[in-house]
Amino acid sequence: MSYFSNLFKTEFSKNVLTLMTGTTIAQAIPIAITPILTRLYTPDDFGVFALFLAITAIAGAVSNAQYEQAIVLPKKVEDSFNLVALGILIAILFSVLLLIVVFFFNNSIAVLLGNEQIASFLYLVPLSTLLVGIYNSLNFFNIRKKEFKNIANSQITRSGSLGISQILIGLIALGPIGLILGQIVSYFSGNTMLFKTLKNNYKQGYISKEKMKQQARVYKKFPLYSLPGILLNSINLNIVNFLISSFFSITTLGFYSLTQRIIGIPSRVIGSSIGQVYLQEASQSYLQKGNTQQIFIMTLKKLVILTLPIFLVLYFISEPAFAFVFGEEWQISGAYAKILIPLAAIGFINNPLTLTLIIHQKQQFLLIYNLYVLIVTLLIFIISSNYNMDFINILEILVFVISLSHSFLIYFNWRISKLSS
Repeated sequence: MSYFSNLFKTEFSKNVLTLMTGTTIAQAIPIAITPILTRLYTPDDFGVFALFLAITAIAGAVSNAQYEQAIVLPKKVEDSFNLVALGILIAILFSVLLLIVVFFFNNSIAVLLGNEQIASFLYLVPLSTLLVGIYNSLNFFNIRKKEFKNIANSQITRSGSLGISQILIGLIALGPIGLILGQIVSYFSGNTMLFKTLKNNYKQGYISKEKMKQQARVYKKFPLYSLPGILLNSINLNIVNFLISSFFSITTLGFYSLTQRIIGIPSRVIGSSIGQVYLQEASQSYLQKGNTQQIFIMTLKKLVILTLPIFLVLYFISEPAFAFVFGEEWQISGAYAKILIPLAAIGFINNPLTLTLIIHQKQQFLLIYNLYVLIVTLLIFIISSNYNMDFINILEILVFVISLSHSFLIYFNWRISKLSS
């Protein structure tokens, strides 16, 4: 008993708890308002919103060219400031490029996605991408400075503004516009909170063009290897949304998106908090000891201990709970949830530990893995559609194959954690 008690009485655990407290409050708001949103918005509206989020997630993941991941690594704080500036500059240029693409290919993109309704909302993608890019850089700087309380406060601020915006706009406007604008407002508010740490630590002369160039060269592996890897990873996480819209319907995507919104709560509340603290602690371990094995094993144990009760409960209550909480119309989302929970559980363990590859600068392996997952996902949908399989059967195959793949990646990260720098 004392082992499990001591396991959670470390600075690591206290930092995780700080983030979890803020994240729990931040996630409690969307959970609380979701029954309201499912009565203000239709499954089709949620489907269009899911497409918008998928596009923004992919664009946002690459908007800083992955230089934000390097912010926690330099020994000198001055260097980290230049990485923040570099990441935001790249995000601005990338967003301008996106605006040009949307202007010329708006209708073609909508047709490709299998939903013409998304066309009018594509013009908001560059703005949303820029805000995500700024958030990425500011968030990693806060992680570096161990400002976990400020990160937690920013999550609460984001969540509160998201909920209020989506409800208010949903009461006065039809369609998915309220869901989309709420997302944009939330990033504005979150960035305001995170900027305080940057402002409080800045000294005149820290940032310059030459210093930014120098840091770009020092951490060139991040755009060379992490960028393609995170692009593939983000596509992997969102490709199913595009495939559902193309192979099935926007309504099916709406039901699926609600499922992901709910069963992803443990990863967003606990997993992401553990991941952010693990990144900071493991980075320090790598600088001081040359490896991350000890912190990896400790984090793995905590994740496994947390996974079993959380996802077992979700598995047994998901189907009846969806219909009761969100309305009978959304009962099918509960059926999807029961299938997806095993994959969500293994992802809960895998996602924080995958940062090991980033810390050891072994991003090329993550690139190969993400390419494999993308190809497998596409093949499952294409082959299954040729046999006229229904969506539930496809989900079952997908969950089995990807769960095995994630299990292998956990083992591989453990092997990497033992390597010396």
